[in-house]
Amino acid sequence: MDVEVLSRLQFAFTAMFHYIFPPFSIGLGLLLVIFESLYLYTRSPLDEKITRFWIKIFAANFSLGVATGIVLEFEFGTNWSKYSRFVGDIFGSPLAAEGIFAFFLESGFLAILLFGWNRVRPWVHWISTVLVAIGSMMSAFWIIVANSWQQTPVAYRLVSENGFTRALITDFWAVVMNPSSMPRFIHTILGCYIQGAFLVISVSAFYIIKKKHLKFAQRSILIALTVAGLAGLVQPFIGHWHAVIVAKYQPTKLAAYEGLFETTKGAPLTLFGWVDVEKQKTYGPQIPKLLSIMVDGNPDTVIKGLNEYPREVWPAVNQVFQSYHLMVGLGMLFLSLSFISLYWHKRGTLYEKTWLMWFYVFSVALPVMANQLGWYSAERGRQPWVVQDLLKTSESVSPSVHWGEVLTSLILFAVIYALLFCVWIYVLNKEIQHGPESHEYAPEAGYTKTQEFMDAAITKKV
Repeated sequence: MDVEVLSRLQFAFTAMFHYIFPPFSIGLGLLLVIFESLYLYTRSPLDEKITRFWIKIFAANFSLGVATGIVLEFEFGTNWSKYSRFVGDIFGSPLAAEGIFAFFLESGFLAILLFGWNRVRPWVHWISTVLVAIGSMMSAFWIIVANSWQQTPVAYRLVSENGFTRALITDFWAVVMNPSSMPRFIHTILGCYIQGAFLVISVSAFYIIKKKHLKFAQRSILIALTVAGLAGLVQPFIGHWHAVIVAKYQPTKLAAYEGLFETTKGAPLTLFGWVDVEKQKTYGPQIPKLLSIMVDGNPDTVIKGLNEYPREVWPAVNQVFQSYHLMVGLGMLFLSLSFISLYWHKRGTLYEKTWLMWFYVFSVALPVMANQLGWYSAERGRQPWVVQDLLKTSESVSPSVHWGEVLTSLILFAVIYALLFCVWIYVLNKEIQHGPESHEYAPEAGYTKTQEFMDAAITKKV
C-alpha cells in the first residue's frame, strides 16, 4: 500500500473530524456575546437562561475541538517530515503566534466564562465571554495565515543545506498579510457564524416542535436567524474577493472550480453540472461571460483554461468542481432560508410551520457540510502542490514511515474519534433534553437568590 495515499487519507480524516468543532465554538462565541449583552441590558431572567444554557453547549463543544486539534500538529512531524523541514521556519511562526496570542487568551478566560457566573460581577463575566470569543477567532486567524501562505507563498527565500532545501521567512508581517489570508479568514469566520447559528436554530426548533421552553426557543431562534442571515448576506461578496485572488495566484484551481479546459475570452459561469475530464467537457447550465465579469469586472476578460498547464499539475477536476458548487449552493440556501424565516417571523407565522421546524432540527448538518466542502475544494484544488509551485505533496512524505504504521494509526484514530463523537452527541443530547434552567436574578449583585442566601449564611458564620 502507498504511504503517501495513506498519510493523505489520515490527515484528511483527522483534519475534517477536528473541523466539525471549531466552527461551532467560533459561531457560538459570537452568539454568547450577543446573548449576554442583551442580558446585561435587559436584566431579564429569560436572557439569563438563554446565556447560561448556551455556555454549557459551548463548553461541551470546545473541549473536543482542543483535543482533536493537537493530533494534527504531531502528524506534521510523523507523516510529513520533508514538508516540515521545508516550511518549518515559516509555518512555525504563525503557529507560535497562535499559542501566544490566541490560545492563552482563550484558555485564560475560559474558566471565568464556564464557572464564574456567580463568582464575578456581570460585566467581568461579559468581558470574559468577549475575550474567549475573540481568542477563538484569533486562533483561527493564525492557522489560516499558515495555510494561506501555502496557497500564496510570499516573503521567503530558499536555502539549501546538507542536500535539503527549505524556505526561510524574510518578512513576518508580509507572511501574515499574504494575498489570500484576509479573504480566506473572513470567508471562514462567516461560515463559522452560520454553523454556530444553525446549531442554535436546530435546538430551538426542536423545543418549538415539542412545545417546551417556547419563549427561550423563539428568542434564541430569532437572534440566530438574524446572525445567519447577515453572515450569509456578506458571504458572497467575500467569496468573490477570494475568487479574484484564486484567479490571480492559482489559475488551475479556478479552472477546476468551473470545469474550464480551454482558455476563453468572456468565460461563462457554470451553475451546476458534471465534468467529463476525458472528453474535456462540462455539462450544465451556464451564464455567458459571468466568470470573466466576476474575476475582472470585464465581460471580455480572458480566463486561462486547464489546457494551458501540464496534465500532471491538474487537480481532481470533477471532485473540485462538485465540492465547490455544492458549497456555493448550500450558502445560497442558508441565505434564502434565513431571510424567508425572518419574514415569516415578522408576519407571525414562522412557528406554525411544523415542516420547517423539522427541517431546521436536522439542518445543523448542512453548514457543517458546507464548511467541510469549502476546505476540501480549497485543499484539493491546489494539488499536486502542498506549497503552491514550490513543493509537491508527493515530495513531502516522511521517508522512514512504513505503510503499516500509518494504516494502524489511522484505524486507531477512527475508533477513538468514533467514541469521542458518540460522547459528544450524548452530552449534547443530555443537555438539550434537560433544557435551560430557571435562575432568579438579583440585579444589584449579579447573583442568583440561592447564591446570595448561601453567601449571607457563610458571612454570618464567619
